[in-house]
Amino acid sequence: MRAIGYKVPGSIDREDALVDIDLPDPSPAGRDLLVEVKAVPVNPVDYKQRRGTGPTGDGWKVIGFDASGIVRSTGPEVMLFQPGDEVFYAGSIARSGTNAELHLVDERIVGRKPRSLDWAEAAALPLTAITAWEALFERMEVGRPVPGAAGAILIVGGAGGVGSIAIQLARKLTELTVIATASRPETQAWARELGAHHVIDHSKPLAAEVAALGLGAPGFVFSTTQTNAHAAEIAELIAPQGRFGLIDGLAEAGLFMRKSVSIHWELMFTRPLFETADMGDQHRLLTEVSRLIDEGVLRTTLTERLAPIDAANLKRAHVALESGTTRGKIVLEGWG
Repeated sequence: MRAIGYKVPGSIDREDALVDIDLPDPSPAGRDLLVEVKAVPVNPVDYKQRRGTGPTGDGWKVIGFDASGIVRSTGPEVMLFQPGDEVFYAGSIARSGTNAELHLVDERIVGRKPRSLDWAEAAALPLTAITAWEALFERMEVGRPVPGAAGAILIVGGAGGVGSIAIQLARKLTELTVIATASRPETQAWARELGAHHVIDHSKPLAAEVAALGLGAPGFVFSTTQTNAHAAEIAELIAPQGRFGLIDGLAEAGLFMRKSVSIHWELMFTRPLFETADMGDQHRLLTEVSRLIDEGVLRTTLTERLAPIDAANLKRAHVALESGTTRGKIVLEGWG
């Protein structure tokens, strides 16, 4: 099968940073699906792995997590899918990635592709949708009000992949006032288009920006990027006993002690990595996302397509994402 990989981790400007390769076809076992990959997006975790994680031994490292495609065969213990099913999923950080024509994935973290979306539109969603859903509804419990706080959520990085779906989930599935951050006219317009009630500029002090809205101190903050840069401002603006969710690092957790703010890390890979007892919740979560897409409640966050899936286009996508100026999701489709 065709795939894209590397031998040595490092910067994207190296000639061998990502290379077109041929690998043996994998075979499914247990609850694995063998998926013919039709489209793959790029996420920050992709370039973070490419920079610092090498292959085992002298083999190739194949990265990539989200995918949409067709089930070609199944392991003997599979119960949820059969060959021919169209699926979308976010994979596992502990297994070989989706930048390959054929990919193995545990059925418990796979959903049926939304019927109303094409391959690229569907591939844009799984990792970010799982991340945002778990952070909002399971970690932060945004359906449970914070006493005395404004019924509002601040989403830092509203135009990114996770922010783009988090805005929609918070707007469509809760009664919260949604405040998103974005710093450029095009990203501010994108956040509003997705449903944000208010958009503020994260290049300015966030506490003053939120205070100027006149809503009061929000009970919830979800930070999807540059958390350390904004931590002091978030600690100032969030309500006492508020809930703070994040998906990257936090150097000064003590900033939040005075207000008894609870801190909730979200890593959507935790369930598949540890094969937790509730691992199948990601299958159910993606099934619900697929339903909401097909009913027109949610929309894809795809903003750019590249074709075909090859090393040259994957490099272009990595460069764009590492620039920090993208909005929504970049997706590669078709193997040429």
